[in-house]
Amino acid sequence: MISIVVALALCVLVPGAHGANTNTDWCYHLSSCNDATWPTTFPNCNGSRQSPINIISASAVENTNLTAFTFTNYGSDSAMTKIANTGKTVKVTLASGVTVSGGDLSETYDSLQFHLHWGNGASVPGSEHTVDGKRYPMEMHIVNAKSSFNGNTTLAVADSTGLAALGFFIEERSGNETDQPASWTNLVSYLSSITNSGESATIAPGFSLDDLLSGVDRTSYYRYLGSLTTPTCNEAVVWTVFKDTIKISKELINLFNATVHVTNSSSPLLINSFRNLQADQPVSRTRNGATSTKSYSLWLMALGLALLWRG
Repeated sequence: MISIVVALALCVLVPGAHGANTNTDWCYHLSSCNDATWPTTFPNCNGSRQSPINIISASAVENTNLTAFTFTNYGSDSAMTKIANTGKTVKVTLASGVTVSGGDLSETYDSLQFHLHWGNGASVPGSEHTVDGKRYPMEMHIVNAKSSFNGNTTLAVADSTGLAALGFFIEERSGNETDQPASWTNLVSYLSSITNSGESATIAPGFSLDDLLSGVDRTSYYRYLGSLTTPTCNEAVVWTVFKDTIKISKELINLFNATVHVTNSSSPLLINSFRNLQADQPVSRTRNGATSTKSYSLWLMALGLALLWRG
């Protein structure tokens, strides 16, 4: 990311590393530089474990090692420090000391930033991953790097598990849920300050990552090994995609595609900011609670019958 080779790859995924190498750029919206062209310029984008993918829930294999995560400082109301329009996404930089561990990750990972992918309003979905063919209106990615690398993202992208991405689907709240909610109203209020690429704004303390993730069961998720979803598509990412969705109002979803421009106010609005699906990968999942409860009940019944037989 810091080097020329990986700077472009992580313009979305890692704070402070934005743009291309000095001569090459990529995009979502033009035929000359959209994701169909990426493998020509960025060979990693034609790799064997690329992201995003369609997750087939019935094919996901239960893995009992996929335990609960420990989220450190996700409840801090000053964890989010800056929001920026990168020209490819809206990115929020996180303060130092925000980390995630557990969940069968090999070590503690530093939470560096999160960013979003969207389509063209609530009616034209734009999540990167899909589940059983369903694409959601938006997707939030929290990007984390191994703490042992001490912020060296060049080392992280060279390691097959150097990065861990937490993916959260975002969808419209149902008709009887009219609140925005407040945390997302606060976040989206900053969009008017970053309409042009390169603009950023300081986020005032007052709401947390936990607030943004309210309502999501973070113990229920899918797991697979994949890549960055932007050039240079390094295959260095442990992906966690949560089953529960973040629910916000239609009005808030629509503000992303109606406010943020690719470059400036005379350029197109940033819409359909997601990579097309890549080849399927082996996917595992956390234990299904209903299945586990049923199995436990059957075990108790069998034990009772055995005791009765012995008696």
